[in-house]
Amino acid sequence: MSALLLHAGPVPVDELCQALEAQLPDLSLRVWPEIGDPRDVEFALVSRVPHGVLQGLPNLRLVGSLHAGVDHLLRGSEWPASVHLTRPIARDGDPLMSEFILTQVLMHHRDMPSYIAAQREVRWKKLPPVPVRQRRVGFLGYGSMAAPAAALLAQVGFDVMAWARRPWPASAVTVLHGEEGLRSLLSRSDVLVNLLPLTPETENILNARLLQQLPQGARLINVGRGEHLVEQDLLAALDSGRLSSATLDVFREEPLAPDSPLWRHPRIVVTPHACRSVDVADVVAQFAASVRRLRQGLAPLDLVDTRAGY
Repeated sequence: MSALLLHAGPVPVDELCQALEAQLPDLSLRVWPEIGDPRDVEFALVSRVPHGVLQGLPNLRLVGSLHAGVDHLLRGSEWPASVHLTRPIARDGDPLMSEFILTQVLMHHRDMPSYIAAQREVRWKKLPPVPVRQRRVGFLGYGSMAAPAAALLAQVGFDVMAWARRPWPASAVTVLHGEEGLRSLLSRSDVLVNLLPLTPETENILNARLLQQLPQGARLINVGRGEHLVEQDLLAALDSGRLSSATLDVFREEPLAPDSPLWRHPRIVVTPHACRSVDVADVVAQFAASVRRLRQGLAPLDLVDTRAGY
């Protein structure tokens, strides 16, 4: 019998099993680490599955990622051409992600990290507010998560612009591209929101060179990947006053180590990868549709370009 391997990671395994059994009742469901005969497994729906597990499935045809980012699946070896890789797409954006970004931008816009630090030091210091229309927000990345969040901020009244790695059709905000476009975006971003996918080209992109191109006193919000950020460069920029504050929701190692200086820096807001959560019903429905299409001889939906990494 054809089997499906589930590696749930942090996603509730019981909820995933119920949804998969309802959508794909004719498949034998195997929950990692109980693989059974590896030759039975044609399909896999996975979180951060341990390296080498998928390579041990000789008849694997389709892998679905539980998460939008697939860097963890592509890292370390060349993806086999015979195996399709899909990822869930929030076509109209994710309200949880948009709400989180709006919350963080408003918090930095009104200098809340400075007020919180002043409270700890018992200092009464009022800062002059800046009208929302004068606050410039830049997005690194303009995919299905970033575009609705950028549009929401524009509706609130922020001056919003974005940068993508390729030209973008008409959209709710201006989208720049290329090296010159990136320089232009950085030079006018009072608040920079990172939502890039993680690829070899974007790893460590939030480094001292990039941070130096932001306006003096800019703010950073990283909801992309922890590997985008060079932590020591951020700490140096904050300590020198080059940056005013930052929100970090993603980290190279999660959970964040208790001895990390990021926890205790007065100008850093740490959240535990909490910007959004997996919508189990939606993710399973998308994956099941791809399984059914593949079994009918059709191409799966939402295929990842494994060379590009997204």
